[in-house]
Amino acid sequence: MINKILKLLIILIISIIIGNTLYGIYKEEKISNVPGKKSVENGFSIAEFMTGKDNEEKSEQINLPTTYKGYEVSAELYIPKINLNTYVLDDKSDEAMWICPTKYYGPEPNEVGNYCIAAHNYDKENMFNHIIELEIGDTIYLSDNKNGKVKYEVYDIYKAIPSNTEALLQNTSGRTELTLITCSDYSSKRIIVKAQMSVLGTGSFPT
Repeated sequence: MINKILKLLIILIISIIIGNTLYGIYKEEKISNVPGKKSVENGFSIAEFMTGKDNEEKSEQINLPTTYKGYEVSAELYIPKINLNTYVLDDKSDEAMWICPTKYYGPEPNEVGNYCIAAHNYDKENMFNHIIELEIGDTIYLSDNKNGKVKYEVYDIYKAIPSNTEALLQNTSGRTELTLITCSDYSSKRIIVKAQMSVLGTGSFPT
């Protein structure tokens, strides 16, 4: 009797593992290997940012710690859809990336330009293993002590080979952008999630 129960438990565990693996593969296969047609040039204009209705709203004041586990904190990232809430470290060393996502490239957080964040896709609560579940239109929040909590909207998701650095480009035509990067396909590709500051959300705007 006990042996039968153990066999059933083993079969159940194996089934769950296989199911999760197949689901992950299915989600990744839905991601395009090229950037979408919508780009920053087709997004909001600078005038829309500067005259947006929510310009009058002040962003939420934030008081982040200056360091976390010995590393300087750059920002805090919150993605409601995948229940991700983590610090972003200002050190992209291998050691730092084992602890938290890190700032990979770009300006200071929530400033004009393309703030790029890299993280492993390990099954850990503060890593990027679930960003494959994000879709265009989803909300991302980035907080820092200078600009407060700023809302972003995902506008593109795609895969790229590691040598393709297009996702890091800083020519945003005066817009404030956010890029999330993680490994895919056994590290042979990168999943890229692009977002830009939402006119309809609270937060600071270029002046």
